Amino acid sequence: MIRGIHHVALSTPDLDRLVAFYVDGLGFEVVMESEIANRPIVDEMIGLDGIEFRQAMLKAGNCYVEVFEYTSPTPVAKDPNHPASNHGYTHFCLDVVDIDEEYERLSQAGMTFHRPPPTTEEIGGSGALRAIYGRDPDGNIIELQEVLEPRIPFSLEQTSLAGPTLKAATT
Repeated sequence: MIRGIHHVALSTPDLDRLVAFYVDGLGFEVVMESEIANRPIVDEMIGLDGIEFRQAMLKAGNCYVEVFEYTSPTPVAKDPNHPASNHGYTHFCLDVVDIDEEYERLSQAGMTFHRPPPTTEEIGGSGALRAIYGRDPDGNIIELQEVLEPRIPFSLEQTSLAGPTLKAATT
């Protein structure tokens, strides 16, 4: 039985810098840190030889992000401006309460955006949600999403995170 997504994992050339961004800029907390080297079972599990890395597991609400800084095997840098249409990981989404406030705050914290969040009029006036894509300091794409209509099927109010009272009110 699959219960849901547990975490998204990122590889970075600078663990301390990226963890600081996620903690100070996005409000995550560090719940675990470790270093791995000379562990053949880990090499076998991941399918690489001679793995060495530092790692941090971060948490915010119901979302975990795991950040790795590999020293072996030698990582290959990716284009920090890679398009979201490339195959593989495209982005992860953070649910926010006030998208305009978070856009301003995260812009100051080092996140880059192509433009400010669209207004409901710009997106057709549906009023269900507003969203914008940005990039963390490594170029990883993060979507900010403000759900304006909690009855849409993928709002947090439709999950167990909302608790029994809100779930009962929406059924």
